[in-house]
Amino acid sequence: MRKKLYLLPFFLLLFSCEIQGDLTQDDVLYLPDPQTAKLKYQGAFLPTSGINVSGEAKIYLENGQYKLELNNFNISKGPDLKVYLSKSNTPNDFVNLGNLTSLTTYSIPYQVDFLAYKYVLIHCQQYNHLFAVAELIQN
Repeated sequence: MRKKLYLLPFFLLLFSCEIQGDLTQDDVLYLPDPQTAKLKYQGAFLPTSGINVSGEAKIYLENGQYKLELNNFNISKGPDLKVYLSKSNTPNDFVNLGNLTSLTTYSIPYQVDFLAYKYVLIHCQQYNHLFAVAELIQN
């Protein structure tokens, strides 16, 4: 009986779910509509030490909503990779746009003062390791 009591916390921990917040939920597949979306900013990704990355970050304005698209994007595999909109090229002052997945477009929340954020970062949150940086330049 005692062994069962010791195993209970282990199984609860093993099978518990992590609930994602609004800003870390995976977005649905979205491609900018060429008729209504206007390219506002873009920048090429540069890797950090030991990482391979290619592609661009593009910010579109469509129907009053800013959206980030990772265009022709490819990066080395890593755990817990997140997409950040950042005020600097380091993850000190940023907005977490969500998990890096095979989906390539992320909505930028309306309350974010977009003009203050000039970088897109790919960051491993679990190990606090920066994978790639794209400096956004106005189109």
